[in-house]
Amino acid sequence: MAISFTLNGKSQSVDVSPDMPLLWVLRDTLNMTGTKFGCGMALCGACTVHINGEATRSCITPISSVTGKKVTTIEGLSADGSHPVQKAWMEEDVPQCGYCQSGQIMSAAALLSKKPNPTDADIDDALSGNICRCGTYQRIRKAIHRAASSMLGKAHSAA
Repeated sequence: MAISFTLNGKSQSVDVSPDMPLLWVLRDTLNMTGTKFGCGMALCGACTVHINGEATRSCITPISSVTGKKVTTIEGLSADGSHPVQKAWMEEDVPQCGYCQSGQIMSAAALLSKKPNPTDADIDDALSGNICRCGTYQRIRKAIHRAASSMLGKAHSAA
């Protein structure tokens, strides 16, 4: 039985086992390899995607649970890396090894969609499930504040 959902703004239908984790459908069936496998137990955050705008760990999310929903991966955040969070990541020189970055960015983008001007505590809380083995947490926080400022500046100039 095919499972249908929207992936990065486009309709998708996959014929896989309904209990297959979304992560493996994305990576192995749909060749969307920006979402990473880290721990397989929703503890590290490397596999974070958005489901209907909510940051979600795709390694433990059965594909059947996304039927009719909107899934956004790092590839869908922006086609050219122009999302304010992606730009701030580069401007603040956040990545080191880079493995956790797609999950970190997706969690940060979900946070900013709900809290456009987060405090350090908001950031720490929202990203507490995302592990960076390189320890770039200070730069991550700084990049999120930069992205928030950029996004708020655009909102003010549009008003």
